[in-house]
Amino acid sequence: MEVIFLGTGAGVPSKERNVSAIALSLLQELNSIWLFDCGEATQHQILRTSIKPRKINKIFITHLHGDHIYGLPGLLSSRSFQAGEGLLTVYGPKGISEYIHTCLDISGTHLNYPLKTVEINEGIILEDEKFTVHAKLLDHGIPSYGFRITEKDKTGELLVNKLMDTGIEPGPIYSQIKNNKMVQLEDGQTLYQKDFIGPKKEGRVICILGDTRSQKDYGEFVEGADLLIHEATFTSDKAELAQSYFHSTNTEAATLAARSGVKQLLLTHISSRYQTEDDQQIIEEAREIFSETYLAKDFSRFLIATKN
Repeated sequence: MEVIFLGTGAGVPSKERNVSAIALSLLQELNSIWLFDCGEATQHQILRTSIKPRKINKIFITHLHGDHIYGLPGLLSSRSFQAGEGLLTVYGPKGISEYIHTCLDISGTHLNYPLKTVEINEGIILEDEKFTVHAKLLDHGIPSYGFRITEKDKTGELLVNKLMDTGIEPGPIYSQIKNNKMVQLEDGQTLYQKDFIGPKKEGRVICILGDTRSQKDYGEFVEGADLLIHEATFTSDKAELAQSYFHSTNTEAATLAARSGVKQLLLTHISSRYQTEDDQQIIEEAREIFSETYLAKDFSRFLIATKN
């Protein structure tokens, strides 16, 4: 599981930061990539990575401001020319379906793959055998959502040595024990899965918040996350400006991380008023509150390791 930042700027693109787009690589887990937001020129950013658009099968849109969606029609269209044939599902606030289909219809764009749009509300918006995705409505000028991506716990390792000590030699029986709560041998002996399986492997949790004012009640939503990705449009001295524009500061994001028991905080959605020389201030202010804070830049990659 790896996070790849394709755009980390706010509002308008700059020479140093493109507008919002985050890829979550789940190639090992699902052989797919999920995209969170798709600002202008996202497909150009993808060209500078190893990401294959045909592997993108889910796109989650936090909100409908242009810096988060203007790259979507182009990416959807280009995917048709890049061996993308499988279903692609776009999740987003009310209006996302109209936006996509209007752009495709007016431009005469025909996709050679099935496209599904899901207009979301708070709660579980996706669940499969391996992941659950929750959405939470945030405090922004228009409906904006945060996403909590939870990997389900995995079955523990088969205790091979214990099986061999019991006299059970390697063979198809091992697979039966791992996949069934109870297995009966030919001699009548009953083996219980719980006796030969190690502790479950705890799933990882990533929280990605869209544009939002700082709010205390986000704590429960992001609690215990292995990674929190939070907007930090402004520095702490611009707190009033952040409030009036429905955004957050670097220190507000760090405060949420500190009180919510998250493992790491990544700051993104940085205003174009800040240049490279401001990066140190942004990160140092936040680290005074939460030491495991990092500043995302375009093409930054962060690996979320499997838990033991």
